[in-house]
Amino acid sequence: MAGEYSKPDFWTRRALSEGYPARSVYKLKEMNERFSLFRRGDAVLDLGAAPGSWSAFVLRQLGGAGRVTAVDILPICAKMEEGDFTFIQGDLFDESVRDRVREGAPYDAVLCDAAPSTTGNRAVDTARSSALVETAMGYAAVMLKSGGNFAAKLFQGSGQGDLLKKLREDFTSARGYKPQACRSGSFEVYLIGLGKR
Repeated sequence: MAGEYSKPDFWTRRALSEGYPARSVYKLKEMNERFSLFRRGDAVLDLGAAPGSWSAFVLRQLGGAGRVTAVDILPICAKMEEGDFTFIQGDLFDESVRDRVREGAPYDAVLCDAAPSTTGNRAVDTARSSALVETAMGYAAVMLKSGGNFAAKLFQGSGQGDLLKKLREDFTSARGYKPQACRSGSFEVYLIGLGKR
C-alpha cells in the first residue's frame, strides 16, 4: 500500500494542475455536487483544514459571497485567492480554539477532513478517527445553523454505527458515503448529515 500512496495518481496530478495541494479536494467536490453541502453566500467551518485544499475549493465556490473559517494544528499552504478567510492554528480539542471558532458562528456547513496520526494499529487508528468525528459533531451541535449540513471523514471500523445513529438524531438525514476520489485501498468513509434539526 505504501507504494500505491507514494505515486502521484490521476487525482493528485489533477489537484496540482488546478492549484490545490491535495487530491482530497475532489472528494469534497463530489460530495458537494451530490449533497449540496454548502452554497454561494454560506458561512463554512473547515475543521482539520491543512494543507488547505478544501478551504480553497469552498472559497472558489462561494465566489466572494460567503466566508470560510478553517482550523488545523498544522499551517495552511494553499493559496487563498478570494473571499473572506480566517485561519485558526491550533488543536480542535483545545477549548480556547473552540472559543475562537465560536466567534464566527453560526455556520451553514461544518466540514471535517481531519485524520489522526496513524500508528499502523487499525483499532487504535479507527478509535482516534472516531474521536475526531465526535469532536467535529460537537462543534456542529453548538455552531451549525438549523438546516445546516455536516460532513466528516471517518476511518471505517468500530463506532461507525453509533456515530451514524447520533447524526440521524441531529439531522433530517444521515448516511455514510465513499467518494470516487478515495484511494482504492483506503478504509475511509465520509459521514454526511443534512438538515440540522
